Amino acid sequence: MHFWQPQLPERYLEMTPDELGAAIDARRRELGDSLIILGHHYQTDEVIRHADFTGDSFKLSQLAAERVEERGAKRVIFCGVHFMAESADILTPDDVSVILPDLSAGCSMADMATYDDVCDAWDAMHESLAEQGWRGRIIPITYMNSSAAIKAFVGERGGAVCTSSNAMRVFEWAMAGGGGEEFRVPSTEFRVQSREPQSSLVHSRLGTRNSELGTPPEDIKLLFMPDQHLGRNTAAAYGYDVRTQTVVYDPKATHRGEPLGGATPEQLRDSSVILWAGHCSVHKLFRPEHCDEVRENDPEATILVHPECCKEVVDKSDLNGSTEYIIRAIEGARPGSRWVVGTEIHLVNRLAKAAKERGVHVRILSDCQCLCTTMYRIDEPHLLWVLDNLAKGKVVNRVQVHPEARKWATVALDRMLELTAPAAMAD
Repeated sequence: MHFWQPQLPERYLEMTPDELGAAIDARRRELGDSLIILGHHYQTDEVIRHADFTGDSFKLSQLAAERVEERGAKRVIFCGVHFMAESADILTPDDVSVILPDLSAGCSMADMATYDDVCDAWDAMHESLAEQGWRGRIIPITYMNSSAAIKAFVGERGGAVCTSSNAMRVFEWAMAGGGGEEFRVPSTEFRVQSREPQSSLVHSRLGTRNSELGTPPEDIKLLFMPDQHLGRNTAAAYGYDVRTQTVVYDPKATHRGEPLGGATPEQLRDSSVILWAGHCSVHKLFRPEHCDEVRENDPEATILVHPECCKEVVDKSDLNGSTEYIIRAIEGARPGSRWVVGTEIHLVNRLAKAAKERGVHVRILSDCQCLCTTMYRIDEPHLLWVLDNLAKGKVVNRVQVHPEARKWATVALDRMLELTAPAAMAD
């Protein structure tokens, strides 16, 4: 999804870093508690220093809602990307303006799952499965890194949003039937298809309405969007053989004239998890051979990666987890330990700088520039520009979600919240 961003007046581009910083600080003092600035972990240090709160996408959206209520703030500047600002708009009151300093700051992963493509895929999958005599249900799950339209699609069809922290919990819930109107989930425990999960994050299973009677659960398939790697890694941790029990749906293949996104009807029928062909452009840069190099040259190091990395990298790592998990792991690392981290470069550099003071060595898994280029579009000139406009009483770059999309996206988010304890919500 691409939005037009007005060109900044020349004076913003001619200011020095010191001038920009001083001007932003002055505007902040002038606007006071009417304003909250949020900074995503992947932002540059120059932007992060102006943020009231830092974190990942959903954590920041929750903080926005909480602090807006506490302070009575009416403006939220989200230094992140477009889908994050949408989530903040969904979770804050209607009279609060959520502002994205540069509207061109999108997310390539979110853009890989468009509403029209997903609707077409949904219809094609059901038609193919019906022709083959399949009579189960598909439960859609979308990663937080998706548009409000996709979150709404999922909410309206009995699915939920997930983060990388709670993907397994949402995965379990969906395998138990999800949140369809015709389906209610009591508290009875059962083992889905008698498969023991392989992840220590898994707790109890949710039951089906027929579980107390001993009848088998209905056949459920999951459609996991838009990040195939998080979906595949979660499916593997859950206990599936991803070679035979998952299939990839690629909308580009459909555009080329291949039905079912390049999958065969039999693959679709035999798979339990349908993975949307999306990925994170940052985490895709980490490769298995990078892990091999660490094992050869620094065998004492712990490899810690984000589950948006491909399964081959996750399998060769020592630990994998969300951004907040990575931060906590490094902050709690013992002095003298060595860590190799597979996630965005600005975050790794900040972690490395802080860890060095405690005698902990941290470096990035790959020497390539693993940065989020769209996030990088948020900078001090754009931040000052939106602040100057606010000081004049003018709101620019407001991100607003359509009321109908907001309604169903909220349903999908609420389902996630009901499934996950607050402490685990930070993605």
